Amino acid sequence: MPPSDLDDPARINELRALVAKKPALRKLYDETYAKYAACLRRCPAQGIALELGSGASFAKDRIPELVTSDVIAYAGVDRVVDATALPFPDASLRAVFMSNVFHHIPDVAAFLREAERCLLPGGRVFIADQHVGPISAPILRYAHHEPFDPRAKRWSFASTGPLSGANGALAWMVFERDRSSFESQFPKLRLERYSPHTPLRYWLSGGLKRWSLLPDRAFESATRLDDLLVRVWPALGSFVDIELVRDG
Repeated sequence: MPPSDLDDPARINELRALVAKKPALRKLYDETYAKYAACLRRCPAQGIALELGSGASFAKDRIPELVTSDVIAYAGVDRVVDATALPFPDASLRAVFMSNVFHHIPDVAAFLREAERCLLPGGRVFIADQHVGPISAPILRYAHHEPFDPRAKRWSFASTGPLSGANGALAWMVFERDRSSFESQFPKLRLERYSPHTPLRYWLSGGLKRWSLLPDRAFESATRLDDLLVRVWPALGSFVDIELVRDG
């Protein structure tokens, strides 16, 4: 798919329809939104709960007070927001959520500075993103349309567009490979957890492709297999949940 198509705001209805007609994929997204809701219960009671890169997200179905946003002016999104320049006052956000968005931010250090500024003490950032594991790495390198460079020295990249620009290894680089650098640069953002999961189900679902190898009737069995694989070997996960807490 050409980069111009990936960055076209008119694609949003196609993406929403695709997610709606793929039960396994919709359940995977709903798992993430359930994690959003659980994280929100650990956040301060006051302040804004913000989702970045909402796009085709249906997280607001689960969290009605959620403010959805995207850098692209998609129909149905509450606000147009650039993650590297958040249009919110200091200490005004209770939570920031993102799903498969972090690796598209061309300057994640700028985003982390903004998160540090905008979060209330005790506020949280929940990031669901790609993990560099033994299953995911060859897929991301050879069979995925997005750029992937786990050897990149910098956390930033020259972006070709909001969706076409990416480094699929970015979350792993910042919070695993370069964790000590993250901790020294952002001492008020405490990394509470980095939890790999889902070795197989997303790839079997076909993701945002039109095909799927994971029928709805096999979803529970595939979930049990994924959970077993991660218990035996945590790094096997293809995706990861990352939770940061803004210390006072």
